[in-house]
Amino acid sequence: MLLDQDLAANVRAAFPDPGAIREVKMFGGTGFMLNGNLVAAASKRGLLVRVGKDRQREALARPGARPMEMRGRTMEGYLYVDPAVLDRRALLAWLQLALAFVQTLPSKPHGPKPERTKGKRK
Repeated sequence: MLLDQDLAANVRAAFPDPGAIREVKMFGGTGFMLNGNLVAAASKRGLLVRVGKDRQREALARPGARPMEMRGRTMEGYLYVDPAVLDRRALLAWLQLALAFVQTLPSKPHGPKPERTKGKRK
């Protein structure tokens, strides 16, 4: 079992190519990004993993998995894993699943998002 305070450190150490991963503060914890796309995040709520819509149902059948909800809405393709079920082997399996999905996504440039121009007239 991984404790909350150790979860981010264990996620960081588990990535096969840590140089390719960028860390970002998000969701009240630490997000781990590959090519500008979220792979996983560690927080007091557990391990957030991005598995994609096609693998979500299969992933939810695994021990400790639950849907990610934000403001009462289920976020498809994302789920939380209870830290109580995350030994090293389970953590690696979840990260492999998330990496496999995220590697299919196009790269996004990192840096500040462009400023929104909502409602501005010329």
